[in-house]
Amino acid sequence: MNTPDYIKSLQDRASAVLESRLNFQGHSDRLVEAIHYAVHSGGKRIRPLLCYASAEAVGGVLNKADNCACAVELIHAYSLVHDDLPAMDNDELRRGLPTSHIKFDEATAILAGDALQSLAFELLANAENGDPANNLQMVRILSQAVGWKGMVAGQCLDIESAGKIKSEEDLALMHRLKTGALITASVKMGAISTGLASVTALEQLETFADCMGLAFQIKDDILDVEGETQVLGKQQGKDQNLDKATYPAILGLEEARKRMFGLFEEGTRALASFGKDAEKLKGIASYIIERRH
Repeated sequence: MNTPDYIKSLQDRASAVLESRLNFQGHSDRLVEAIHYAVHSGGKRIRPLLCYASAEAVGGVLNKADNCACAVELIHAYSLVHDDLPAMDNDELRRGLPTSHIKFDEATAILAGDALQSLAFELLANAENGDPANNLQMVRILSQAVGWKGMVAGQCLDIESAGKIKSEEDLALMHRLKTGALITASVKMGAISTGLASVTALEQLETFADCMGLAFQIKDDILDVEGETQVLGKQQGKDQNLDKATYPAILGLEEARKRMFGLFEEGTRALASFGKDAEKLKGIASYIIERRH
C-alpha cells in the first residue's frame, strides 16, 4: 500500500463529498460563504480519513461512510470556528489564514458554527443507503462525543484549568474529551456505517482510537515546541506563551515523544486480529504521529 497516495485519495474524496453536501443556497450569502470558508480553508481531513479506513477495516465500501465522514468533519470545523472566538482561544490565524471571526465578523462566525453542527446531524439522519438503526447509533455516538461529556466538556476543562493542570492524568483526561472523543467517534462511526462491524471489532477499534486520539494531541503539543509558524499555519509557541498545560511542559519533550510512540504501538496492537484489512488504518496512525503540522 502506498500510504501517501491512499491518504491523498481519501482527502480528495472527503473534500469532494463535503462540497456536494454544501451545495445549497441560504437566505444569507454571507453565512453560506462563511460556512464554505470554515470547511474548505485547508485541513488534513484526519477524522474523515479515520472514518473511511475504519469502514474498510471491517470489509465495507467507502460510499457507505461518506455521510459520517462529512459529519465528523463538519463538527470539527464548527469546533475550530468557535474555539478561535475572542471569548475562547482568541486566535487570529488558522491554517495560515485569518480565522472566521476575523475574515467575517464574530456574529457570522458563531452562526456559521451553529449551522455546521446542525448540518452534521442532518446528514447522519438522512444517510443514503443506510440502515435506520445504524444511523441512529451514529447520531448517538456523535452527539455524546461532542456534547457535555465529550468535546465541550474538554473545552470547558481547558478554559477552567488554565495554569492549574500539573499531572499527566489530568492532562490526559482533558485531551481525551477535547480531542480524543471526536477521533474515537470517527473510527466507530466509519465501521458502523457499513453494517458489518461486530461488537468485538468495535471494542478493538475503540481501543485503537482512544490511543491515537491522545497520541494526536501529544503530537500537537510537540509541534507547538518544535514546529515552524509557516508550516503549522498558526503561531508556534502559543501554548507555551499562554502557560498552557502540555505534554512537553509536564513530562519534558523527549518523554512526551516516548509516550506518543507508546500510544501508537498500543493502538496498532489492538488491530492485530484485523490482519491486512487494518493496514490502511495503521498507515493513517503513522501519518498522525509523523506529520509536520
